[in-house]
This record gives sequence, C-alpha cells and structure tokens, in this order.
Amino acid sequence: NQNTVNLSNLLNDLIDISMIESGEMRMSYRYFDINIFIQSIVNEFVPMAGEKNIKLIFNPAKEGLQVFGDKDKIRQVFVNLLQNAIKYTDEGSIEILLVEEKKFLNISVKDTGIGIPEEDLNRIFERFYRVDKARSRAVGGTGLGLAIVKHIIEAHNSKIIVRSKQGEGSTFSFKLKK
Repeated sequence: NQNTVNLSNLLNDLIDISMIESGEMRMSYRYFDINIFIQSIVNEFVPMAGEKNIKLIFNPAKEGLQVFGDKDKIRQVFVNLLQNAIKYTDEGSIEILLVEEKKFLNISVKDTGIGIPEEDLNRIFERFYRVDKARSRAVGGTGLGLAIVKHIIEAHNSKIIVRSKQGEGSTFSFKLKK
C-alpha cells in the first residue's frame, strides 16, 4: 500500500513539474486573505507536528490582509515547505513569519531542524537532488517538491530564498504582492 502511495505521489509530482517546465501550468491569480489561508493549512499540520512534539507557530499579519496569487499553487508551496520542515525537525518549532513591506508581504517558514550544509544550498531546488540520501529515503518524498516550489514562486514574480545552518535549522522565504 505504501509503495502505491509513493508511486502515486511521484507521478503527480512528475506531472506538475513537466507542466510547469513546458509552460502549460495554468495559473488563476486573485486576491485572498493570507491569514485565513495560512491558518487553515497550519491546522492541517498540527497533528503531524504534534506526533514529533514540534510546536507550530503562526503569528498572523494585520486582519484582512489580502495578497495576490494562485491560491491553489501557493497552498502547494506551503504544504511542501511544512512537510519538509516537519520531516527534518526532530524537536523544537516551526514558525511562519509574515513581514509587510510597501507592496509585498515577505513570508518565511523557519524551522529548528537539522539544517542544510552550505555546499548543498545551491542545489536543493534541482529535481531529484537530496542532501542526505539515507535520511531522505527513510522519511519519504519524491525529490521534486522544492523544484516545484521554486517554479511556482517564480511564476509569482518572486524568488525562493533559503538560509540554513547545519544543526540550527532552515528558513525558506518568498514574497507575494499585496
């Protein structure tokens, strides 16, 4: 059963990445309330984080703040970033930070996980690239998630930026238009 689930996930990710890279990915941009949106995703991940005694922290932006983007694709970004943060955090916390700038909202997902070696930071958004092959196999995943995240964020005229230190955690950040 688990092999079937893994194969299904791989096929879905392959379809996503091929549609993105071929320019066939359909985007549906609109304004949406970022606080309600993120809180609903965080609520989905509370049980998974709780199993590892990881604290999920979300401090909302000002009430009613609207951002512009493809809600379904941005959801895919958050799901991937939160799944990875939980997979690679053995204890501690994961925090979603929202910082308003003039025309943009800077969004960060920060964890207290194992971190990423500096020499791997430039490659983590490549298809099928894995930092720790042994651990990656143990925790699952297709190796396509961060490549998909990168393309989705770029389609929103932004960049995904990662800061990480081994043993201290990682922070993935991007901007959305307000």
